[in-house]
Amino acid sequence: MEEKNIAQSTFKETQVEEGFYILKLQKESDDTQQLIREIDSSFIQFHFCVKGHCKFNFNNGRYAFDVKDEHALLLYNPQTDLPINVDVAPKTWLISVLIPIKKFHSLFSTEANYIHFLDADKKDKKYYDNKKITPMMAVVLNQMLSNNMHKSIKKLYLKGKAYELLSLYFNRSEDADIEQCPFLVDEDNVLKIRRAKDIIIANMAEPPSLQELANEVGLNIKKLKEGFKQIYGDSVFSFLFDYKMEYARKLLESGSYNVNEVGHKVGYSTASHFIAAFKKKYGTTPKKYILSSAG
Repeated sequence: MEEKNIAQSTFKETQVEEGFYILKLQKESDDTQQLIREIDSSFIQFHFCVKGHCKFNFNNGRYAFDVKDEHALLLYNPQTDLPINVDVAPKTWLISVLIPIKKFHSLFSTEANYIHFLDADKKDKKYYDNKKITPMMAVVLNQMLSNNMHKSIKKLYLKGKAYELLSLYFNRSEDADIEQCPFLVDEDNVLKIRRAKDIIIANMAEPPSLQELANEVGLNIKKLKEGFKQIYGDSVFSFLFDYKMEYARKLLESGSYNVNEVGHKVGYSTASHFIAAFKKKYGTTPKKYILSSAG
């Protein structure tokens, strides 16, 4: 798993199987960034713009695909290489799934008539598709971006979610949504849950209570708790704790703040409470962490 932090953006590339890659870019800065990656003609590409805007450039810029907020782009051309060259707009989150065409065919080989561009007379022809991300695809994409899986099983988790995402992408019925949490079928509720997540992150030092948060986004507490768990795989405040600790870890690594300052920034009034929380998360104190990362 490769991870790079590039000017207020995080890029991760994970190989979940031989030749099967997941790329995740979470960009929070206000500038446009270019992402370039070589990829040959043996792959089929899925690009999901969770939020923001992307422009995919091909053939030395002679043509381009605009992928807008909450839209997905499928690229398939066995005749020519389609290297990734994408202009990423400010505050854009992008997930790309790259899978060898041979492996992809094997998933549907007995159902080639179901995926129309896999028909025998079409399988060597190029195919491009740009369509809206469904609410249930959005749920899976958010789970891929924000999860608390242990690093030893994170690759397995992402692989399972990638296959789930592909099945939802090609699912004919928009009604085949998660039964255990039916209110999430309503796209408005998905947006409200996302907004709740944004609110607690923006106010992490002094977060609102669950009731205040529910009131602000227009959901009752039960739906807020159920929906948050469904999309982000954790309770509201457990998610916030992990976010705060990760944010604190990056501040410590920057070398710009001492332990006390970092603790205050993430909402701890005393250094001892922050140190205890950090140790609970990472198994070491902030000071020891700084020393180990410096070395």
